[in-house]
Amino acid sequence: MSACLQDAVVPLADIAYLVEERRFLLVANRLRREARGAGERTLTGLCFEGVSRVQRKGFTAGAVDGFLSLLSIQATTADVGAAVELTFSGGAAIRIVADRVQARLDDLGEAWPTQWTPEHDE
Repeated sequence: MSACLQDAVVPLADIAYLVEERRFLLVANRLRREARGAGERTLTGLCFEGVSRVQRKGFTAGAVDGFLSLLSIQATTADVGAAVELTFSGGAAIRIVADRVQARLDDLGEAWPTQWTPEHDE
């Protein structure tokens, strides 16, 4: 999951924690690395179920202006259950705490060609 979403661009407006549903989701614009050489991007939805708490660093809950660039996703242990940490460039981060990690990653719609790829990908 981390490798698939590395360098994905995430609009702040497309990040949500649905407390009553215990669900955290985001939509990211990711480079389709599996289409090597094709230079394609696609929108991808990431959803975590059973979430009991979400902590943010480097931006406030409800912020809708701006973008984050995802560097990595890492599973860790938490005081109760498990945690997943999403690390973004510029020091921003999201920590998702859940009873157990239940995640789903799905591409949304068709990919489109792009010439904009991270420099370290070349």
